[in-house]
Amino acid sequence: MARVRDVGPEELSPSAREVYEKYATGYGPFRNQVAVFAHVPSAMVHQMSMLLELREKRNVPFRYIELAIVTVAKLNECDYCVGHHKPLLSAEGVSEATADDILNFRNLPELDEVDRLVVEYAVQVTTTPQRIRDAMFERLRAHFTEAQIVELTIRISLCGFYNRINDALQIENEYSTPPA
Repeated sequence: MARVRDVGPEELSPSAREVYEKYATGYGPFRNQVAVFAHVPSAMVHQMSMLLELREKRNVPFRYIELAIVTVAKLNECDYCVGHHKPLLSAEGVSEATADDILNFRNLPELDEVDRLVVEYAVQVTTTPQRIRDAMFERLRAHFTEAQIVELTIRISLCGFYNRINDALQIENEYSTPPA
């Protein structure tokens, strides 16, 4: 159980309720997370709407988003995000064994050059963003547009944000919650 109570959709305005339900059911099984975010409806509406829109537009291939998210979640040891995003990464063709060992990305034959680049970039953004060299951006530009690089950076950074909220507030993983 989270450190704060869940806010139900019935407690929200109709427009906030719509975002809540769309995120809780359409983005994935993230009902526990959105129920905590709903304590601050403006944050919930803006954050979850942005994630829904980014997913819908798919400007960055979903495989790369999920590789980045699982990498950040593993670095931050966020069980909630690892538990939710490993299945999404698996749907993108990455085995559970590779996801489990993602921080050993240089030695994982299942990953190609671009996969490794995304994981390496996620590690750098998460651990040493002030030390990322121009050479990394030259490598990224060989595979991504500038808009894609910005979006990838946003998604990596947001993952760290969500990791901290999930862990600080002890949001329970829906996959470990018994069905009602």
